[in-house]
Formats: sequence, C-alpha cells, structure tokens
Amino acid sequence: MPHRQDDSERPPLRRQVDSGMAELLLDADRPGAWLLLVDGVPQSHVDLDDPEYLDFEYMRRLGHVADLAAPAGQPLRVLHLGAGALTLARYVAATRPGSSQLAVESDAALVALVRRWLPLDQPARRTRSGRGGAGRVRIRVADAREVLEQVPAASFDLVVADLFAGARTPAHLTSAEFTAAAARALTPAGCYAVNVGDGPPLAYARAQVATVRSVFPQVCLIADPPVLRGRRFGNLVLAAARRDLPVAGLTRRAAGDPFPGRLVHGASLDRFAAGAKPVTDARAQPSPAPPPGVFAGRR
Repeated sequence: MPHRQDDSERPPLRRQVDSGMAELLLDADRPGAWLLLVDGVPQSHVDLDDPEYLDFEYMRRLGHVADLAAPAGQPLRVLHLGAGALTLARYVAATRPGSSQLAVESDAALVALVRRWLPLDQPARRTRSGRGGAGRVRIRVADAREVLEQVPAASFDLVVADLFAGARTPAHLTSAEFTAAAARALTPAGCYAVNVGDGPPLAYARAQVATVRSVFPQVCLIADPPVLRGRRFGNLVLAAARRDLPVAGLTRRAAGDPFPGRLVHGASLDRFAAGAKPVTDARAQPSPAPPPGVFAGRR
C-alpha cells in the first residue's frame, strides 16, 4: 500500500541520518525529480519518471562507462559501492533490463529514507525507451570495502565506486589494496569506475590515477576542463580495465554532454599523474574537503 503523506511530511524533507542531516528537495524544473543532500552536499539527483535522465555531470560520465561496458541492452552484473539515491542503479535497470545489481551503502538511515520516499518498485512507470520495471537491484547496508572483499572473484561486469561520507571519501576506500579488491571482483573483461572529488592542486586526483594504474593496465580520466586545469573543485571520473577501454566512444559522449567533458588517456594521463605515487593502506588519507560554498548553486 502506498505511503500516505501528512502535512508534516511534505517536501522539502529534513531527516537526521547516520552521516549527517539529509534533505530531499523537489526539482522545480522536472516533475517527479528529487535532489538528495547530506549536510548541504548534493549526493544524488533522481527522476522517478525518467530514470534514464542523469542530471549531475559526473553521473552522466559514469553512465557513459555503463553504456559502453557491453553491447547496448545487454544485462550486466553491477556492484555499486556507495548507493545514495540509487541513481546509477536505476539508470542501468532502465537501459539494460534484466541486469543483476548490488548496491552497498553504509548509512542505514539514508537507505531507509530513500526506500520510503524514492522507491525502486514503481511498476506503472515507463522509461523513455519504452522499457518498464526497475530490474533486480539488491541493497546491502554495510561498509563498501568489507563487501568488496567478500564477494566471489570475477562475479561482476562493472564495479562503480562513488563513495563519500558527506563530502569526503574515507581513507580506507582510496588505496591500492581497495582497488585490487575491485579488480578481483571483476570478470576479465569487466570495467571499474571511480568518482573522485578534488580541487587545486589536484594532488589527490593525481595520486588516485597512480593508484588505479598500479592495478589496471588501461585507465582514462574524464572531467570538466576547468577542473582538469586546477581552476576549481569538482568531480573527476576514472575508468579502468584489463582490456582496451572504449576511449573513442567515451571521448565523444563526454564532449557531447551539456557541460562538455575532456578525456585524458595515454601520454596525456602520464603527464597528468607525473610524480604521483600509488596510495597504500598505510598512508591513505580521506579525499580533500571542498571549499565552503562550492555546492551553493545546487539547492
């Protein structure tokens, strides 16, 4: 039976969750769309009427990786490390019906909030492409690394790490050991994608490139040009695999986004990461905190 809202529960909603104060705001420009924030930091944008719509630039880039991870429409086995409002899981379910997905989120109260207000089970809704149903998405409340180290080897086609406690990625989720666990979970043809938050002078992002390259032979980086030039704080998406990456396709898709992104690969990535050392568990640090006010425009 649908949950009935009384006047005290109408949006915008503010609820205390394990990681801070969560807010759910309606998107004034898209009926049926919501913005999830935790302590004022945007975590997810979800369009319940159109799960194929990805609003955040970095999420579009993660979507490009998912789109090119296998032939169009082919179901995938996907491990989402960091669930938020399940934006990418909904996207994969809509674009690749029949996909088997596991989403891992450490914040139990946030999972409960999302399940109540942004449910996956909406059988009456249809996607842009005419496909229906949310697909099979399981949610596990646990530490991402604990789950990653427990899953069977070669059990996923795509592993996505979008891991933030508030605005920072915890240290134990940034290391070469963590990346090696992701590689173990992937099939030989599988892809690994990471959302990295950083700003000038991009020391953390360069170290993350070196870390992922210490495990995977093929790596590329996608971000807004001003972020890559160290002009502002933002998100950078790393894609990695043991096989050749679809660099040409990713380049075209990133360049065609509403806010065009640039892909860095090969010798250009060598120059970007020059001098950076892989991060090990022994010296791992959380990702940098964003400067004050950087997310003010997202409300």
